[in-house]
Amino acid sequence: MNYTPIPEDAIRQAIDAEAVFTEFHKTRKRARAYASGMYWKQEPEGEQLVKTLPHKRQERLGRRSPETEKIYEAYIPKKKEIEMRAATLAAEMDKHRRLNKALRVGRVPNIVVELLQELDNAGLSEHFTVVGTHALYAYETAAGVRILPAALATQDVDLLWDARKRVRFLAEMEKLQVSILDILRKVDRTFERKEGALETAVNDKGFEVDFLRRPNQEGDAHPFQLSNDENDLWVIQALRADVLTQSPKFERVVFAANGAMATMKTIDPQVFVEFKNWLATEAPNRDTLKRRRDAQQARIVQDLIEEGLLVPAKR
Repeated sequence: MNYTPIPEDAIRQAIDAEAVFTEFHKTRKRARAYASGMYWKQEPEGEQLVKTLPHKRQERLGRRSPETEKIYEAYIPKKKEIEMRAATLAAEMDKHRRLNKALRVGRVPNIVVELLQELDNAGLSEHFTVVGTHALYAYETAAGVRILPAALATQDVDLLWDARKRVRFLAEMEKLQVSILDILRKVDRTFERKEGALETAVNDKGFEVDFLRRPNQEGDAHPFQLSNDENDLWVIQALRADVLTQSPKFERVVFAANGAMATMKTIDPQVFVEFKNWLATEAPNRDTLKRRRDAQQARIVQDLIEEGLLVPAKR
């Protein structure tokens, strides 16, 4: 058997924890709109309502008037309300992290969940899709099973960058004023760009993060570096990655071994099966051992689909 059922107590805890995580995530997104401040500033032409923005920017909302006073009076209590709700949910998240760990709800490598969290914190999660072996963690969580550990063994995670959203991505990176390597170093300060592989970051334990993209199409920028920082990572073209880019997305809250949670966005499970079968049988210059594991992973996910434990998108 390539997988076993998750214990009932772990399933119940996963359901409860996911509900709290979903509400926490929703509230945190709302809180971002109120993360700035708002105050009255005396200027020569009179009092101005000023809203503070990230990166030391400010926005003037207008001179003091009944309209701007209404804006201010609505903003302040709403900000306090959302902050209190976020704090309450954060405490609940801490409780569920401990329970997740105690009941062994998940086993995604901690570093992967932390990476997904940091991309989300930066507002960049929509631009990256987890592909390859780590997608199995999303599938097993959705199916309520534990996949055979040998099928999951890997020391790298592949992130597919969506070239179709290049303009928006560049605008967001410009606002953030950081590099992707900076974001990785919030997870582990030992991450460095790998010598001879500009698309790969590696830490001092040998764990790698690879950044992939679809083969170059008309309108795509090529080559492409992920920020203006000359030391940042590049994205490399991957064979048939256009199929993965166009795939329906499959999202699931996943659980780290330490109990932390994050949303993992990956590809549709049926697309995963088809792609892994292609790697196993047709991909050029594929290592024999990797072909064997590709075939094994495809069989596992196909079995989950056929047993009704995993539901692919309708195509």
